[in-house]
Amino acid sequence: MRPRPFVPVALGGDTPYFRDATGGLVWHCCRLRSLYADTDRSQVVYHSNFLRYFEFGRASLMRDTGYSYKEIEAGGTIYPIIQVGVSYFSPVHYDDAMCIYTRPAVLERVKLRFDYVITHEETHAIACTGFTRHCAVNARSTPVEVDEKTARIWTIFPA
Repeated sequence: MRPRPFVPVALGGDTPYFRDATGGLVWHCCRLRSLYADTDRSQVVYHSNFLRYFEFGRASLMRDTGYSYKEIEAGGTIYPIIQVGVSYFSPVHYDDAMCIYTRPAVLERVKLRFDYVITHEETHAIACTGFTRHCAVNARSTPVEVDEKTARIWTIFPA
């Protein structure tokens, strides 16, 4: 199976935001190199490590929007993952440079979703696509409404 085309075009200047020329959506981009410890016996990044890369992308996006996870949790809301989806397309090897594209996707009353595209920085080939779905909970793990500042990021993030 081949992924849908993804052609990120910088939104100008020194910004971490890109528009996908094929789908039209805006994505946040951060960069990372795979570590030796991320690889398995076949010398490619082990599949579950992409979830760590999703976390890096998610945390970078939130930090760059001015509302870090640390601040969110200090405000009393925690966003554990309740669902994950990943499709793999091309392997990532040790020390490969990656671009992790992340965007806020779906916002519900107590749940939210991030979407991801990870590409090889040099070739722009898609390594994987995926999503994480989260539920807003308080310190007692009781579901609560998505906090106001986080909900605002979903509403103002450019389409």
